[in-house]
Amino acid sequence: MDKGVIKEGKTAAIISYILIVGPLISLSMNSENKNPYASFHIRQGLGLTLSFIILGVSISYFENIIIAASMWIFISVLAMYGIFSAASGSTKPLPLLGSIFQKVFKSI
Repeated sequence: MDKGVIKEGKTAAIISYILIVGPLISLSMNSENKNPYASFHIRQGLGLTLSFIILGVSISYFENIIIAASMWIFISVLAMYGIFSAASGSTKPLPLLGSIFQKVFKSI
């Protein structure tokens, strides 16, 4: 990917990893001029946010602190990986789930 494209989309890419509101802000930032770099990371951030919500709802039935802490650590590690990947100019998908997010949200 061209360095100019990466530089233009870097802010939206980093913001997209802020859970829940980040993908919405990034989508609005990227709505006029579609930046492929930002779109890649928006798909990753949106998938991570939806995973967070789905895991949170399903784990809330267990009422076990160990299970909840494991989910928070898992999501936090993936979010930090995504932020560092976006800040470094890389387009590597998130481990385990990133390639699925790219396929599911390919229209974004």
